[in-house]
Amino acid sequence: MKTGMRHSDYLKNLLEDRKNEVRNLDPIHEVGDQITSPPSATSLEENKIIAEYLEQKNLQTLANAVPEFKKTLILKKFFKMKRNQEVIVYFELQGATWETSGKVNAIGRDFVILTNLKDRIWIPYKTILSANSPSGVPTYENAHQNFIYDNDLKRKLTTNFGETVAKRDVLIHQFFEESLRSNLERWKGVWVKAVTPEETVWGKIISVTEESVLLQSVSSKRQIAFDDLSHLISARFFNRVLLMGKNILTSLFR
Repeated sequence: MKTGMRHSDYLKNLLEDRKNEVRNLDPIHEVGDQITSPPSATSLEENKIIAEYLEQKNLQTLANAVPEFKKTLILKKFFKMKRNQEVIVYFELQGATWETSGKVNAIGRDFVILTNLKDRIWIPYKTILSANSPSGVPTYENAHQNFIYDNDLKRKLTTNFGETVAKRDVLIHQFFEESLRSNLERWKGVWVKAVTPEETVWGKIISVTEESVLLQSVSSKRQIAFDDLSHLISARFFNRVLLMGKNILTSLFR
């Protein structure tokens, strides 16, 4: 719209009108000198509900668009919602349906880790038939009920992100979705029980390749292909027995 005014005069009048404009402070998004842009025109609680609905709707749309990845996408979303909470996982083994339970410890690209008082269990998504929350166990919206603000950790993440994350499993699981192969690489030397549809193999993790994991027992070595693997269980009791035997032998030969 043409006003017939010179630019300098128009700008002067505009600034004068803005100075005399009556402004109403938003009690939520304007506090002191700080201004926070509202996420939408709706109220905060309504926006929260809409955001959760859109996230679920987008997941369903993506899963239906790529059916071959639907199972993995749904399982990853479910386990992320249940991080550090108790779940029951059903899987098929030797023609029968088995179940195991534990707290969700880590969620990877193609596997989940459950932990309980005795074991750490690696379960590939491809072997999972279904997963659920046990009845009678409360469901929490957040994985942690108490938050501790670590200024030192904030500084390390800001100045040296890669090295800081690589040193802590909790941060790796939070910032990076590992594959089963890359996760087992960090567990070399640990005794595990590898369960396949045909057999159960005990051994220590020696090496990991793209297609398999190499286990070494007392008398032999076995290559277990990831395609044949139903799940892995850490042999904590076996490790304790070995440690006890080592301590006994050490004490005898002193």
